[in-house]
Amino acid sequence: MTVGNGAEPLRMAQYGTKHGHAAGKMQAMLDSPDVEVVGLFEPDRERRAEGEGSSGPFGQVPWFDSEEELLSDTSIVAVASEGRNAESLPQTEAIVDAGKHVWYDKPAGEDWAGWQRVMGKAQDQGLLIQMGYMFRYQNGFCQITEWVHGGLLGDIYCTRAHMSTSVDPSSRGALAVHQGGIFFDLGGHMLDQVVYLMGRPTKTTSFLRTDGAGPACTDNTLGVLEFERGLAFVDIAAMEPKPMARRFEVYGTKGSAILLDPFEPPYAIRLCLEEADGGFEAGEQIVPVPTQSRQQTYEEELVAFVATLRGEQAPDRSPEHELLVQETLLRLTGRIEGG
Repeated sequence: MTVGNGAEPLRMAQYGTKHGHAAGKMQAMLDSPDVEVVGLFEPDRERRAEGEGSSGPFGQVPWFDSEEELLSDTSIVAVASEGRNAESLPQTEAIVDAGKHVWYDKPAGEDWAGWQRVMGKAQDQGLLIQMGYMFRYQNGFCQITEWVHGGLLGDIYCTRAHMSTSVDPSSRGALAVHQGGIFFDLGGHMLDQVVYLMGRPTKTTSFLRTDGAGPACTDNTLGVLEFERGLAFVDIAAMEPKPMARRFEVYGTKGSAILLDPFEPPYAIRLCLEEADGGFEAGEQIVPVPTQSRQQTYEEELVAFVATLRGEQAPDRSPEHELLVQETLLRLTGRIEGG
């Protein structure tokens, strides 16, 4: 997997601009001293015309005229896959088929067999696919993960995640094309955390409702995950008034940790312990968390991606984990069976 000598920037490109994170990911590459941005390809000509003339990050890079021009450039070692949710999986497969590593924005499509095939191809070629779940690199979530994996909270028996948003009714058409609607779009962020802490659920149950105004769209959702010795609840709606009260809660036999809302940007965790441990007192305490902007989490994602490609660290998540997150998401949206 190792590429580059650690001194020269890695030559990267971007495929697609329609993902909600696309501009931020391009900006992260432009700002990184470890990356040389070779160019950008967008198959939608109208979208390209808008981007080329913009004052934002898309206006700062050369544009490829075709997919072939991007993929045939052997000097490009990695590509940020930033197409909209309905197009990103086949675009990612094309990148892998060209022998390039992928910084792939979530979620990994609705074709479970296709996603397994793409991951298999990548593993066969020694290629890295790193999913763009930015909360992996957010200080609040990282702190809770460290406590859980270190045993501070004991055996985890429950997690609760709330990550609703506000989508204008006129903009819900892009959500409506996906089974699960808003849960398909955002649920992976929280499932990425839940399964990293609790493993593969033995059973999943979902409530996928259409309760808001505008075009018919699954916009009020709840996923319930059952584990051998625990439960998790993930609720996501598309019509929560701003500012959204996003929160993440973990409960164990020795204590609990709640990333106080709104969890983005992070600022503090309410930690409760039955007994003093790990330098913390028994009872309730508010633990400050270094704040980060969303853009800073994108930058941390890229730092890890580059370091992995250079052989400086192992991937932060295994291919098995990347598959598990998507399997769990598709179980909850009803795309695949598995209870």
